[in-house]
Amino acid sequence: MALRSLDNALPMTPERPKKQAKIVISAKKEKQLSDFGVNDENIAPGPPPSTEASIDYVSSENLEEFQDPEAKIQGLVGGLESKDWLKVCESLNDTRRFAIYHSNLLLPILEKVVLVMVKSIKNPRSALCKTSIMASSDIFKAFGVELIESNSDALSQLLLQLLLKSSQDKKFVCEEADKALSIMVDSMAPLPVLRKLSAYVGHSNLRIRAKAAVSFANCVSKMDLKCMEEFGLASLIKTAANLRNDKLPEAREAAKRIVVSMYEATTENEEEKLEFWQSFCQSNLPAIHAQAMVKLVSS
Repeated sequence: MALRSLDNALPMTPERPKKQAKIVISAKKEKQLSDFGVNDENIAPGPPPSTEASIDYVSSENLEEFQDPEAKIQGLVGGLESKDWLKVCESLNDTRRFAIYHSNLLLPILEKVVLVMVKSIKNPRSALCKTSIMASSDIFKAFGVELIESNSDALSQLLLQLLLKSSQDKKFVCEEADKALSIMVDSMAPLPVLRKLSAYVGHSNLRIRAKAAVSFANCVSKMDLKCMEEFGLASLIKTAANLRNDKLPEAREAAKRIVVSMYEATTENEEEKLEFWQSFCQSNLPAIHAQAMVKLVSS
């Protein structure tokens, strides 16, 4: 059978090319992509924009006094309570300026200001937290006597927050809190501060306990024998003995400093210093702890 010629077959129509799909990007979406540097494939993408505004941490020496402090003080508390954290930072620096240059205007509202500052220290935003701690230092310098003599709970709340922040991991916040605690001890009478700190030297949190122990030891180093006796020599040596067995070296070192300060104060007028100290420790501590306290001053 003869095959049919292909000449009479219908000519094949060439396939039409497919249209390329168009990608339409809305103006809003395009702006979002542009913000992250993905606008043009021929341009290297840049880093995403920072969401954290820059904050300048101004030292106390570089703060300036107000030209019209009476007018400025009227809006201070409102600024500290603002929902805009940048405004709060600005008001915290204003608080520092009042503490340094116009303390008489700040004193009537000091308690309220301190309580608002405590809220700022609790804030998870590190810049706001550090600025609040810096303000605490300037307030301690200006109002150490007034704060410690007041019956307000504001100082206790502030002290707790400083101990918490000094025991956390953010180094620049931790260092600022340590500095504030040191200024607090230097600016106030040691006995009332020691009484407040005694609640924290036995804290269940190791790091808070260690930080409290450091400030506790700093207070004891400022006390004479009469002041130590007013607090209670037995309580002091028992606190030192407990801290000497602490897990953290910072607390153990603080214990040693407490013991040395007590030894120097109690034996100042004694001829047989070591024997007197040994007798004192044995009368207030179990034998094993007393031996450790004696060893600290004899080594």
